[in-house]
Parts: sequence; C-alpha cells; structure tokens
Amino acid sequence: MIDDAVVQFSAGSLMLLNAILAVVMFSIAIDLKPSDFRVLVKAPKPLVIGLLSQFLLLPVLTYLLVMVTRPQASVALGLILVAACPGGNISNFITHRAGGNAALSVSMTGFATIGAIMLTPANIALWGSLYEPSAAILRATAIDPVSIAITVGFMLVLPLVLGVTLNTTRPSLTARLRAPLQWLSMAIFVGFVVLALAANWDLFLAFAGGIAGLVIVHNALGFGGGYALASLAQLSPFDRRAVTIETGIQNSGLGLVLIFGFFGGLGGMAVVAAFWGIWHAISGLFLAAIMSRTEAAQ
Repeated sequence: MIDDAVVQFSAGSLMLLNAILAVVMFSIAIDLKPSDFRVLVKAPKPLVIGLLSQFLLLPVLTYLLVMVTRPQASVALGLILVAACPGGNISNFITHRAGGNAALSVSMTGFATIGAIMLTPANIALWGSLYEPSAAILRATAIDPVSIAITVGFMLVLPLVLGVTLNTTRPSLTARLRAPLQWLSMAIFVGFVVLALAANWDLFLAFAGGIAGLVIVHNALGFGGGYALASLAQLSPFDRRAVTIETGIQNSGLGLVLIFGFFGGLGGMAVVAAFWGIWHAISGLFLAAIMSRTEAAQ
C-alpha cells in the first residue's frame, strides 16, 4: 500500500534541499528591482489574475479532481499540497522561452512566494480537510501552520529580499552573477532530484505508474485553468502566457521540503511531488515550444 510506504530521506538531505531551493530563489530575485513591484502596483490586473489563478483556481480544480477520482489519502493530500505551493522556480525561464511576459512571471513568483507564508498552509488545511481520507492524515499529523510559514519564510522569502537588495545596491555584480547562478542552481536542483529518485527507485517504480495519470491531468488543469482565467480577464496574449505557465509550474521542491519536514516523507505525497517535479518541466518546455511559434501581442 502506498500510504504505508515512507521514502528514505535523511535530515542532512532535507537541509541540503532547503539550501538548494534558497539559492534557486536568490538567483531569481537578483532579476528583480523595487521598481518592478511599483509598476505592478500601478497596473496590478495581470498580477492579481495570476495570483488568483495560482492560489484559488488551482486548489479548487485540484479538489474537484480529487473528488472525481477519489485517490488514496496520501496521494490526494500530495496533489493538494503541490497545488498550495507558489509557482515553480523554472516558470520564469519557461515563460521567457514561450515568448511571454517574463518580467510579470518573475514578479508573480516574488509576490506568490511572499503570499505563500500564509496561503500555502491555509490551502493545505482547508482543501485537505474537505476530503475525509486526507483529513485523517492532517488530524494525525497535527500540522502547524506557523512552522510551515517559518519554513517558507527562511527558504524562499529571505533569499528573495536579499536578492532584490543586492540587485538594487550592486547591479553590476548581479549582472555578472545572474546567468551563471541561474543555470548552476537549476543544474544542482535537477541533480539532487535525480539522486533522491535513485535512492528510492524501487518505490518510485512501484507506485509512479498509478500516480502518473493523475499528475499529468492535474498539471493540465493548471495550465488550462490559468489560460482560461487569463482569457476571461481579457489579459493580453503576452501576459496570458505568463499566467498560464505560472499556474501550471508549481514549486514541487518546496512541496518535498514540507512533505519530509512535516509529514515524515509519506510515500504517496512524496511520489506525487517527485513526479510533478519531473513532469511539469517536460510539459512546460513542450508548451513553450508551441507558444513560441507565434509572437504574443502586448
């Protein structure tokens, strides 16, 4: 039974993953300046639509998917937890490849990261409690929203603040660091995921097949929901691409940290987050290749 399976992940590995994600977030933050945020405050509609898509629409679609498919408890909670996370770090790179508004994407990642301090634990608690099998896990886990908020703050928000500050005070330095740091941090993150999968390969093979379909549908709902909401809000094609990708690319690395930090590496949750980490990169790059065939009007 996948609910009885526990992925092997040491305390040292968890600390390393925290550090890697902090470096990835820092590499994104050095692309940002306070003026980027001021521009979005003056014209906030694309940002607001993107955040609604990420923190409201995707969790609702995830809950509906869970109610229709009725997966096992840990699988359902894994899907809910991933949906509750902010946008993934590779969304900015994929948005750029897709010909979308990369500045909006980076800013959405920044705002979503700050919002995740409150919204991620709130969404996990709300939607997880509405599906009785996963609610039983939450009751047994006694998850502490404050602890999650502290984890998100140190791992994502602190690097964000440091990166923006460095870019403001030492722009010439961040200009030299930006490209190599982004590529290096992503390479380290991908390498870490590969090594973690290798250490638990038998477990992953045993259960990934049954979970793959759910993750693929879930990811498609993210992309489709983001596109639909951005279209209904009459965003420009340039902004719509950013919202679409930001909704379909989730920070599954943060999901893994929360799973191992607060749920003891529960098998179904860990396999969902791990497969998400692989699949959303593949689907995102494929979608970007399609989008990039035509130029997006601004």
